[in-house]
Parts: sequence; C-alpha cells; structure tokens
Amino acid sequence: MVTKQDSTGMAAKRGLFFDTATLYYRAFYAVPESITAPDGTPSGALRSFLDMVSALYAQFPADNVVFAWDDDWRPQWRVDLVPSYKAHRVDEGSVAGESSETVPDNLSPQIDAIAKVLDSIGLRRIGQYEHEADDILGALVKKHKANCDVITGDRDLFQLVDDANDIRVISITKGLRNLEFVDDNFLIAKYGINGSQYADFALMRGDASDGLPGVKGIGEKTAAKLVAEYNDIVAIQKAAADPSAPLAPAVRRNILESSDYIESGGRVVRVRTDAKISGSLAVPKKVSDSEELEALTVEWGIEKQVTRLLKTLNIVR
Repeated sequence: MVTKQDSTGMAAKRGLFFDTATLYYRAFYAVPESITAPDGTPSGALRSFLDMVSALYAQFPADNVVFAWDDDWRPQWRVDLVPSYKAHRVDEGSVAGESSETVPDNLSPQIDAIAKVLDSIGLRRIGQYEHEADDILGALVKKHKANCDVITGDRDLFQLVDDANDIRVISITKGLRNLEFVDDNFLIAKYGINGSQYADFALMRGDASDGLPGVKGIGEKTAAKLVAEYNDIVAIQKAAADPSAPLAPAVRRNILESSDYIESGGRVVRVRTDAKISGSLAVPKKVSDSEELEALTVEWGIEKQVTRLLKTLNIVR
C-alpha cells in the first residue's frame, strides 16, 4: 500500500469510513441473543459492534473516522427508476408512502444504542435524506480524495476502488479473520476489470439481493468479459448497435432490448457522491459527552467494550 502525500511531501491524512449497517447486522447474527444488558435486553450486537470497530481501527489506524448511516435506506428516486429496488426487504407494516426496512425486533434498540454511543464519544456519524450509506461513503471518498479504507460487506462499493489514489475497500464478508483487501489488482484478478469499471459490470450482472434484475441473459462472466473488452456500458451499447461488431446474436439482442433498464438501472447502481459533508472528520481527542456515555455504559453493560474502543482510538474519557 502506497500512501499518497500532500503538496508539502508529508503523508496525507488517512480516512477510515464504515458502512455501519454492515457491521451491526454482522454483529447481530454472529452473537447469541443470550448476551444481554443488565435489564435483560439483548446487547450482543452492540457489544460485538464496538469490539469490531476497535479491532478494525487497530489494524487500519486513521486520522479521520466516519460512520456512514442509512438515513434513507431506499431513496424514492431510486425506486422511481427501478420499482423492484429493495422491494423484497420492505417491512409489510410500512405506512403508506413510506418503505421501512425489515429489521429484527431485538436489533432495533441496539441500533439506537450504537448511534447514541458513537454520538456521545464524538465520532462522526453521517446520514442524509435521499442518500443511502453507500452514497455517504461515495461522498466521503470524493471529499477525502485519497488514502481511504472503506469497511463494508457490500460489493457495490467496489466501484470506489482507485489504486492511483490509494482508495480501497476492506471487505468483512468472510469475517474479521479473513478480510479481503479489495483494490484494482484484486478486481482484475477476480473479474478482469478495475474499480472504475465495476458499476457498469454490476449494472449488467444485476443483484437479486437489491432487487436489480440486470440485463436479461447477461450473467457475471459475460458482463465481465464485455466490460473488459469494451471498457464501459456506452461502448458496449454502441457495439450492440453495430452489426459488424463481434457480439453473439443473443447478447446483442438482449443489450439492445434492455436500453431503458440500462439507462435507469445505471443511475441506481452508481453510488452518488454529492452528499454534503461538512465539519471535521477527525477522531476526537476527548469524549464529547462523558455523562451520556457513562449512562449508556451502565445501561447496556458495555464498560469493557467502551474502554477498549477509547483506548484503541486514543480518546480521553
């Protein structure tokens, strides 16, 4: 890993940006619900989340740390473009006009506690209307420009990878003991494409977990081959419209017939980078609200986890 330098020749500040939901969902399903707070409320996800952050920061220390939040997990503008987007994950009890995500009952209060703990410590937690956490991460990377590690289990974020600016994704899909360091070399070895090409590849391949159908008849291998050969979706569509281009008849037909989906789906798949990111992103030197943090620590029985996190990040209580 080569850290970019600033104009003075000094190492530029490093960013560590968390896809928060990835962590707390993984924590929830990895820890038994028998682990509880003093009042009997399940607390395993909260405890495991804090321990995961400590472990990841210890391995990837950074000057700036931010937790991206899903203030709008299924933005209406994305649904307007592709109605099936995340439709299978909508809570059946959602109020008309809204689309709440289905969240396990025992996880919801722990998500609230995670937010309060991060806020009381003073660690930045950023969400924004009409932006998913992925979009917040895209904006953070754009603002930081270089030297970023994005912690996630979401392969959609592979599109942020940029070796030239030392921007990589640390995938926790296989657990903290089997982290995958996703950079351009990783993507080239796995798919034959780089980070800048990943969104077009994902568009054609589709993603059932997000309700994105992809281009009919174009699977992962064909999508990767087309992007590797033609570079981007615009060139692929031009080739499909050119009878002399060496495309299989079925591939040509499916691409031409999917022009509407390619237009709308492309906007859905591509991470936005225009979220407003203001204020300092730096790790605080001192806890922001010690009384609130102490109350939460006692309420949830997380003294060990909080102490470890503060020590790891070098934050004074």
